[in-house]
Amino acid sequence: MAHKLPPHPTFVRRAAPIVLCIMDGVGVGAGGEDDAVASARTPNLDRLKKQCPYRTLRAHGTAVGMPSDKDLGNSEVGHNAMGAGRIFDQGAKLVDVALRDGTAFETEVWQRLIAGNTLHLIGLVSSGNVHSHVDHVHLMIARAIRDGVKRLRVHVLTDGRDVAARSALQWVIPLEKALAEATAAGRDYAVASGGGRMLITMDRYEADWEMVARGWRCHVLAEGPKFASAQQAIETFYQQNDDVNDQYLPAFVVAGSESGISDGDSVLFFNFRGDRALELTRAFEEPGFNKFERQRVPQVFYAGMMQYDGDLKLPRQFLVPPPNINHTVGEYLAHNGLRTFACSETQKYGHVTYFYNGNRSGYIDASLERYVEVPSDNVPFDTRPWMQAAQISDAAVAAIASGRYDVVRLNYANGDMVGHTGDLEATRIAIEVVDRQIGRLEKAIHACGGVLLITADHGNADEMYSRTKGGDISRNSDGIPLPRTSHTTRPVPLYLVDPRQQLSLATASDAGIANLGATVLELCGLTAPTMYLPGLVCRRATGG
Repeated sequence: MAHKLPPHPTFVRRAAPIVLCIMDGVGVGAGGEDDAVASARTPNLDRLKKQCPYRTLRAHGTAVGMPSDKDLGNSEVGHNAMGAGRIFDQGAKLVDVALRDGTAFETEVWQRLIAGNTLHLIGLVSSGNVHSHVDHVHLMIARAIRDGVKRLRVHVLTDGRDVAARSALQWVIPLEKALAEATAAGRDYAVASGGGRMLITMDRYEADWEMVARGWRCHVLAEGPKFASAQQAIETFYQQNDDVNDQYLPAFVVAGSESGISDGDSVLFFNFRGDRALELTRAFEEPGFNKFERQRVPQVFYAGMMQYDGDLKLPRQFLVPPPNINHTVGEYLAHNGLRTFACSETQKYGHVTYFYNGNRSGYIDASLERYVEVPSDNVPFDTRPWMQAAQISDAAVAAIASGRYDVVRLNYANGDMVGHTGDLEATRIAIEVVDRQIGRLEKAIHACGGVLLITADHGNADEMYSRTKGGDISRNSDGIPLPRTSHTTRPVPLYLVDPRQQLSLATASDAGIANLGATVLELCGLTAPTMYLPGLVCRRATGG
């Protein structure tokens, strides 16, 4: 439990809010032709960069608890780091270690999984390492063979979002080869079904339950067009539609798996990240589930790679314990009597609340906090790149002006959600929309005398074309650049807007977004706990 913090020796709590504005997916790129951030018209951010203290922060790899600095940042670990004030080993690393050293396979959960009639593995198949990693699938298949599992089925969710847009075959072909080799050795292993992650199964924050319903019909009921293999399905979809990428591949079923998931089977959702695994988990486990008509609910042993929601205890069974993120900024604010307002639209609402609060659902102290969710449009984001940015600003500006809150936290989803579409022009518009909203926040801060911190959780919109290992833009046979739909390893910006012009930014070269935890507490007039990474704000030498 977080405890009371002593007053800070230098910073005095202002009678105006500290605002943390997160521009999701807005990294600091190299300024190339595909850098939607650099090429967008951003008069407000450009002016602030010249007039206010500014620096960049690390937001990927080990700076946010990922296994290596080759790993992309992502929204979950980014908000975890900002809200925790220090770095925790994240799911990607915890799961990788547990599978490779065998501890995950020594658990009662694994023993119950392999005792089922058929072991079903459902999850995202790629090397993205944001929600899952394909190596983990191969480790589990190898262990299933060693443990004598006779029948195994993989339900493949194709990526195209955390990796290249049309890269599914890079992982599906070796996967089907490994399964075929197991079958040739006397077992019955195969891919059973699949489809694109943004069309089936992997909805989040209850934005589109029909996605999960399509996944249920595909994986559980085995409904969908039949193909001889997953490879054949993917190649057919590519041929039928030149524009479709892996995110939106239609659901498919592999011939020979028409029974779907049946009574007495076991099911493991092998994604380690929770937001896009929680809804299918609810469909399997929630008493009185009524979000869609399931038609048939098989009696199975169900488990997740990790527990996706510790407060709701979902799933009940899991292979690897999640990180125990405690002593968060939100806890310290509440336990020291400070009032918080948090807001985003549906697509990022859980990031600015659940993930920021250390994977904790609901309020820490409902008497001191108010969370506002603005419903997201249920349309392709490149068709409405403005998303709900204006409505988020409406709520945030009202909160700032109200005088009721000490801290205001908000997230603009545009740079990330539109960036994931691979549409360069739409992403430029998204960045321009965010810039206009930044101007509104700045005016509100100047009116009240508070402090505005503007940053991001990871890069995305800063690099919109795929590149070769040598750094050249990848192009198709017609010379058209191939879109990049994944996050980047670029740093993110940090702008400090202080109408009183008393504050500056520390210059530590290795600082990352986890340093923002202590920064927020110190600006609130509190001494950050010693376990936190150092804060980034200091007094100007000639402060007024």
